[in-house]
Amino acid sequence: MSGVRTYQNLNSLVTRLRDDLNDKELVLLYAYNRTGKTRLSMDFKDRGKRNNNGKPDTLYFNAFTEDLFTWENDLENDSARGLKVNYESRFFDGFSSLGLEPTIDEYLSRYADFGFDFDYKEIRQGGETFSKPYFVKFSKDTQENIKISRGEESIFIWCIFMAICERILDSHESYQWVKYIYVDDPISSLDDNNAVAITCDLAKLLRRATNRKNESGISNPLKIVVSSHHSLFFNVMCNEIGRAKENEPKVKHRRYFLHRPNSEGIYTLQPTEDTPFFHHVASLAELQKAADPETGKLYTFHFNALRSIMEKTAAFFGHSDISFCLKKIDNDENRALFNRVLNLLSHGSYAIFEPTPMGEDNQNLFRQILKDFIASFQFDLPKIFAEPSARKPT
Repeated sequence: MSGVRTYQNLNSLVTRLRDDLNDKELVLLYAYNRTGKTRLSMDFKDRGKRNNNGKPDTLYFNAFTEDLFTWENDLENDSARGLKVNYESRFFDGFSSLGLEPTIDEYLSRYADFGFDFDYKEIRQGGETFSKPYFVKFSKDTQENIKISRGEESIFIWCIFMAICERILDSHESYQWVKYIYVDDPISSLDDNNAVAITCDLAKLLRRATNRKNESGISNPLKIVVSSHHSLFFNVMCNEIGRAKENEPKVKHRRYFLHRPNSEGIYTLQPTEDTPFFHHVASLAELQKAADPETGKLYTFHFNALRSIMEKTAAFFGHSDISFCLKKIDNDENRALFNRVLNLLSHGSYAIFEPTPMGEDNQNLFRQILKDFIASFQFDLPKIFAEPSARKPT
């Protein structure tokens, strides 16, 4: 697949992804927040159930997975604090028989320094009785029932998912139904250090999943989709999955930038090919669209966005502020003016949720700064904003 493709709804997008996985082992998607990544993951899961007479084929991690855990503060006694577990989910099938806790602890110890303890109870489901977790308590050193942060909650839940994936790779009977793994935004609330560590661990596990063999030694790979709005995660994943590893076959995969040009439910996919897709390049394309005199709408917060991109560009080249970017602009008079404008107009309290239209003079200045910045650094912007009629429909 080459060029930008347009999809009229999530259903056709799911078809594209599942078709890709017929001859590829993994699909990487980069998309902004509010593009519809979580809904896409659920539609992908639902398609599997429809194709298999109601039987699932996809184990997924997304916002719904995290919602299986709810924090309990025990306001009455202020003692039994921890996470309540929605044990009715199939996510916890065979949990007690899998011996997951040592594997969870092995992963968790890489990213955090607290302990955990599951409480189990017998659950009657479909005429059978299962032992399932219903509560998790946390500790640190000698302190019991401690409160952990939201970020630590996310890490803990992620470690459970990784431990389950390990059992899937071991072909445990409780997860024989899993043919696809769909991971959506696993690290949205983590700092960069943990983000890189978790991404590398995930990439290592996914490489094993794509090279899985059955008991007869015949190739039996799991098919995988990973989506994220986190640029660091995406770039590390591209590097880890894309390069060949010693004594391992290369992972056959595709990388896309997923975009929703408007609120009408139309989606576009652009292959990112061999180069990791940088978030600030896509953001520049968004700003270029907003700056179009005929079809765009410029708001005061766009100055904040442009300054942020300039700061990232300067940092990429090892410089501490945007003066590096402005020095690339040939015209001395413009350079001084642009510097004053960016410093003045990018530090206001401009709310994205209550946007203020930009005045005409400022619009002209913004367009000139953006034009000169793009030209000076020769950015190759993604062609994701062409009119839908000009793209290949699907």
